[in-house]
Amino acid sequence: MPDITVLRTGAHGTPMSEYAAALRDRLPEQDIALARTPADERELVADARVVTGCDIDEDLLARAQELELFAGAYAGYEHLPLDAFQSRDIAVTNAAGVHAPSAAEQVLGYVLTFARSLHEGWRRQQNREFRHYQAYELKDSTVTVVGLGAIGQGIVKRLQGFDVDTIGVRYTPEKGGPTDEVIGFDDKALHDAFARTDYLVLACPLTDTTRNLVDREALDTLPPESVLVNVARGGVADTDDLVSALRSEDIRGAALDVTDPEPLPEDHPLWSLENVVVTPHTAGQTPQYWDRLADILATNVPRLGTDEELRNRVA
Repeated sequence: MPDITVLRTGAHGTPMSEYAAALRDRLPEQDIALARTPADERELVADARVVTGCDIDEDLLARAQELELFAGAYAGYEHLPLDAFQSRDIAVTNAAGVHAPSAAEQVLGYVLTFARSLHEGWRRQQNREFRHYQAYELKDSTVTVVGLGAIGQGIVKRLQGFDVDTIGVRYTPEKGGPTDEVIGFDDKALHDAFARTDYLVLACPLTDTTRNLVDREALDTLPPESVLVNVARGGVADTDDLVSALRSEDIRGAALDVTDPEPLPEDHPLWSLENVVVTPHTAGQTPQYWDRLADILATNVPRLGTDEELRNRVA
């Protein structure tokens, strides 16, 4: 039976064969099996020390009697049966950092799009309309990044050289960060920061603290020339409040890679607002995804059974 079992499907139903191949390159001494059917999964997890994939239900987990590590292929892990893992002392890791470069680059693209009003230029191109419009400069702006994990830090790094002021928001502000200023989720500190923010970037997990963080009160606090950028989860911003603020131009615009609901229904008003850019949850997509994910697991397999901390351990 295999040492490592790769479950059959990845994000959006994509096959995991590329991931399995990357693991075989990095771990040639390990027997790595790719499950191609549900029956394969049930058989191949039985004696595997490591199972890796996007999801696993409790029935399949119960069959994995020798399991020491579940290596999640997503950055998010709230969908996993964490209590069941904990009760059996099975380690869980995630894919945090794998898509940090692509997500950070996408954020920079959004910010520059609104700084130079490129979305308006694109619209006028479609109409073959050669007429000037208002553009801005990113220089001397204040960018607030909510979440200073791998993606948030990648965003801040890429903003260096643009002569902007940066504010970071994290649960533990005493840890500091790469931004000019770091604050916590205290309402007063947060709204003081929002009041001087030109670009508000959401790059945080969806938790009880961050759910609907950008609500009517927050949107009223942001300056009218500000832009919201969301590559976190749709639920971090209250959709109804956001639509209202965009319609009334209480903020200048929004770039949304994630929405609530998702997928965004065809008749949703966000599609038709000219001050909104919507992309279909593509910030994390990168050709390097499986190679980077395989690097994490290749680092962790030799650490199993030792006192070394597993990379990206979340449970």
